[in-house]
Amino acid sequence: MSQWPDSLWRATALPADPNPALDGDLTCDVTVIGAGFTGLRAALKLAEAGASVAVLEAGDVGYGASGRTGGQVNPMLPFNGPEEVCKRVGAGYFERLTAASLGSADALFALLRRYQIDCQARQNGWLRVDHALKAAKVARAAAESWNRHGATIQMVEGEDLARLTGTRAYRTGTLIPQGGAVQPLSLARGLARVAKGAGARVFGGSPVTTLRQDPSGWLAQTPGGAVRSSWVILATNGHTDGLWSGLRNSLLPLIPIQIATDPLDPDQIGAILPRGHTISDTRRVIMYARREPDDRIVFGGLGRVGWDGRITGHDWLIRDVARIFPALAGVKWPFRWGGRIALTDDRLPHLHEPAKGLLAGLGYNGRGVAMAHVMGEALANRALGVPPENLPFPTTQIRRIPFRNLQLMGARTAVWWMRMRDRSEVG
Repeated sequence: MSQWPDSLWRATALPADPNPALDGDLTCDVTVIGAGFTGLRAALKLAEAGASVAVLEAGDVGYGASGRTGGQVNPMLPFNGPEEVCKRVGAGYFERLTAASLGSADALFALLRRYQIDCQARQNGWLRVDHALKAAKVARAAAESWNRHGATIQMVEGEDLARLTGTRAYRTGTLIPQGGAVQPLSLARGLARVAKGAGARVFGGSPVTTLRQDPSGWLAQTPGGAVRSSWVILATNGHTDGLWSGLRNSLLPLIPIQIATDPLDPDQIGAILPRGHTISDTRRVIMYARREPDDRIVFGGLGRVGWDGRITGHDWLIRDVARIFPALAGVKWPFRWGGRIALTDDRLPHLHEPAKGLLAGLGYNGRGVAMAHVMGEALANRALGVPPENLPFPTTQIRRIPFRNLQLMGARTAVWWMRMRDRSEVG
């Protein structure tokens, strides 16, 4: 994917361990396709349980969305209220999914402490600020509803909000204390190191070209060899292709983009996010930002892919950040990059078991840093024999998103239209 060389994460991540391509054939219990957060968390869980695991990755560890994300650890489903979630998954799954979602950030930070993964992890809280009065009313009602189900969301406004954010562009917001941030590529590399230490084998440069089932199990073919196993886990998320029929068409790709500064002087960074909170807002074309330990600012939003395959939208971010944080007007942004994540039609993560011994988990709708680890553990548990009804996600049929091709064709216009609607609501 374009613009990978300009990523701050790639420039500052811990060195990668070698992950050579598969060379020859092997047999194991579980084949995991994709070395992002989902696949690596599944591999670690399986290896610790005594299963033999091979992870096949087309690029290298964290090459896809996991290593390009904004790195915010947000422990909430992307819904305004729990009622809609309950309606979509049913009461039984709602309780487990809500508990897993609300606890996802705590679980991730506990995992990082347990395995001493060095990824600049900090759990200082997540501020979600309201771009308009209508959004504030919706956010307040949602917070009250989620708090009745175990959340601990706090309302913040006025001078308190200005002190925590360093901006007066927003009047109200909510604080989720469990939120935080990581260096995502370092996290992926660290997770791979721990999984390999537990016995998993990770192969980079090994795209799976065909996947087929026969009486003896599954065969995943790569250019350098093949892996035979009883179970296969598809953990490709926004990079899902046609390896399994219909799976790609159950997702819509979204292009998050980021920009980052070099370390800033105190007069430049000033009071911006002084306590280390992460921040995002309620716009349709969202902004999100974080202050790094070395006093850089990372600022993100929504981009687009041009006809030439290049990711665009970084100039819009530079204008937007100057509006929100005027002290940053005119600073240099040497790092500009983007990635690809996956949206589902119901805005819930999807767990599928389309054939015996085949699992897929994907579609985190912008909450992937935390929820991908929840999904990875759930997929591993299923491969280890846990009944589907005991997992936090319902096992669903693969469904094509209605009018998907039209939605993809209209994505460029849609981003423009969403920006116009966001602007019209501010007041």
